[in-house]
Amino acid sequence: MTLVRERFTPGRVTPGAKTAVRWGLGHLLPRTVMTLAARRGDLQGQMIFAARGGDPFPLFEQMRSMGPLYRGRFSYLTTSLPVVREVLGSNDFRAGFDRNQIGGPIGKAFLWATDEERLGPLEPPSLLVTEPPDHTRYRKLVTRVFSVRAVEKLRSRTEEIAAGLLDDLAGAADSGDSVDLVERYCALLPVTVIAEILGVPADERSRVLAFGAAAAPSLDLGLTWKVFRQVEDALAGFEAWLDAHLSSLRDHPGDDLLSQLVAAKEDGVGLDDRELKATAGLVLAAGFETTVNLLGNGTALLHDHPEQLAHLRAHPYGWANAVDEILRFDPPVLLTGRTAQTDTEVAGTPIRQGTLVTTILAAANRDPEVFDDPGRFDVTRENAKDHVAFSAGRHYCLGAALARMEGEVGLRLLFERYPDLQLRPGAERRSTRILRGFERLPVRLRA
Repeated sequence: MTLVRERFTPGRVTPGAKTAVRWGLGHLLPRTVMTLAARRGDLQGQMIFAARGGDPFPLFEQMRSMGPLYRGRFSYLTTSLPVVREVLGSNDFRAGFDRNQIGGPIGKAFLWATDEERLGPLEPPSLLVTEPPDHTRYRKLVTRVFSVRAVEKLRSRTEEIAAGLLDDLAGAADSGDSVDLVERYCALLPVTVIAEILGVPADERSRVLAFGAAAAPSLDLGLTWKVFRQVEDALAGFEAWLDAHLSSLRDHPGDDLLSQLVAAKEDGVGLDDRELKATAGLVLAAGFETTVNLLGNGTALLHDHPEQLAHLRAHPYGWANAVDEILRFDPPVLLTGRTAQTDTEVAGTPIRQGTLVTTILAAANRDPEVFDDPGRFDVTRENAKDHVAFSAGRHYCLGAALARMEGEVGLRLLFERYPDLQLRPGAERRSTRILRGFERLPVRLRA
């Protein structure tokens, strides 16, 4: 009945049956099951709802107290950093889940509703969900383009972009007006950098920003029908735009990294159109949204810990380590999942083929077995870089070097220009359950 109520609202055009089934099985059903489980005391169900704009960390600690592996309604979950690394690095597990293993009427419905042509961050051939040998080939090609050395070449340009955006805020600083830092800075810095990486002309960057914002919930669980349709429309629109953009880059290649990726080959074989579009889409969705969250979370943390900010002013060489501590303490991505490809064992528990294990990255980053006093934010923490905010194993984030550089440049220049920045009432967390960041972050700037 819930499906009928949400789908057939008066005045709303009825969508295709396959689209409705994809949403129902992929979002409505899990959301309904999680809601019931949460009411019955299941910590996984409660966690999913606490993560939606709330504070999930108390639930993480409750889960941690029950051992290295907790059996939730949908999956096993782990808060242990060593176990997280074990699962993410194991060949016994694959990213995402295989619909062919679901079985029964639900599995058949899933397969029937799957759109093989639809691209998205969680659909093959995205690097997030492909496995060797395809993943190995894609990663070799993409790694060349997104290497640490290539990213460092972008540092001076990123500093120029950040300085220009901070210049644009001077009027608000002089007047004392409150501004939304997410809208005016945290989003604009990474989207401008990503646009240059993708070779997007300046007059089309607002479209890329709109695509990225609309597609960000594609990584999430339990979307409403309205948001699901917005995500699908955004992904379809971005794919159509990419078709034209890639064609233009082939005819007129530039110095941007996407032009290099178009031309890159491994043993004489490059990426085809579908693989290029999936990679570019992942760069936008994963590289843009997560960096927005890093900048927003970092701004709030440094504002709320003035003694840490004072240390960075006295020791500016510490900014790189500070970014890793921000990633450890309040990461842009809360969790990721892996599916057992074979019968195996994790933390002494037998795991059957097809079973999902959720690795809670944010909880692993506060594992007291690894980090001393893990609930304390400390920019001088010696092992801050031991976090798993960028995942681990063969799916370790390709954009890690880019995100670190943008976080360091963006936060350092922000607090150098506006050292007396003050948060104002009205800060609002995103409603997403997997990505964690601010939707709005009102601040008053003082030059």
